[in-house]
Amino acid sequence: MLDVAVIEEPAAAVVTLDPKRARLLAEMAEPVSAAALATRVGLPRQKVNYHLRTLEKHGLVRVADERKWGGLTERRLVATARSYVVSPAALGPLASDPDRAADRLSASYLIALAARVVREASRLVRRSAETGKRLATFSLDTEIRFASPEARARFSNELIDAVGDLARRYHDESAPGGRRHRVVVVAHPAPGTTPAKETS
Repeated sequence: MLDVAVIEEPAAAVVTLDPKRARLLAEMAEPVSAAALATRVGLPRQKVNYHLRTLEKHGLVRVADERKWGGLTERRLVATARSYVVSPAALGPLASDPDRAADRLSASYLIALAARVVREASRLVRRSAETGKRLATFSLDTEIRFASPEARARFSNELIDAVGDLARRYHDESAPGGRRHRVVVVAHPAPGTTPAKETS
């Protein structure tokens, strides 16, 4: 089972956004039969079977094992991932694109960058699985409490200078066998905080 699966097909995205099917998926971290699942979520088994067939059709669940009970065969199914993310690619031409953003300091641009990360990383993960080659990535996530908007601005300028210096030192346009990497740095207020009014 994958930790995270990225959904790129519009039809599969529609399936996962249905509240009943999302609830079923959430209950399927371990193999479970339709009968046991129906009891757990309080739905008729016939409806659960219908939803499970739809989820299976879109690759969101798979058969874990089959058990024989007299003349009957009971299938136990399991979700293909612990959690799912819908890729902006599912929206086709409506998907956000940082190249279309006019204001590079806007929240819209930040969201478009994050959407591109999901789109590109999911394709790379899929290709990595197909080729059996490990995908080398690096992520950094931290929080900083700035004393003032001025301190935040100074930090931003120093970070821009530091990343620019590193990029100049390590970028090699002519290196044989070199491979481009995308570096994205974003900052936004942490959720749950109530920012004071700022003038900048």
